[in-house]
Amino acid sequence: MTTVTSPLAGRAIGLAAVPDPVFAGAMVGPGMAIDPVREPVEAVSPVDGVIVSLHPHAFVVVDGEGHGVLTHLGIDTVQLNGEGFELLVNKGDTVTRGEAVVRWNPAAVEQAGKSPVCPVVALEATADSLSGLREDGDVKAGDQLFSWQ
Repeated sequence: MTTVTSPLAGRAIGLAAVPDPVFAGAMVGPGMAIDPVREPVEAVSPVDGVIVSLHPHAFVVVDGEGHGVLTHLGIDTVQLNGEGFELLVNKGDTVTRGEAVVRWNPAAVEQAGKSPVCPVVALEATADSLSGLREDGDVKAGDQLFSWQ
């Protein structure tokens, strides 16, 4: 079982509330999202594992069970071409839960006209393989978001 923890502080919301049809429809995978605090912050790894995909606006960590967790920093933020995002690790690095991966500023993303909401998605998972999904309330980085069977 994989425990997925929050990469950011903010408010937990359901994927259906994400302002993007691909995430809202769980087409990428099931999970939830964080509406982050509006201050410069480091997004941290939600699991222990290896960084298999790394972009300024998104990263995937695969744990020892082969579970890949996508953290997507904001919606349509690929259009910012990395501006305002600082990578703190490299693709292929082994990271521990809570280790800083990307430094960014959700407030600046919002000022650029993009949503700073961050989907946290279990890649190639089925909805019924996740349990204890948090979809409301305030969360701190490292708080449990869901379990993946």
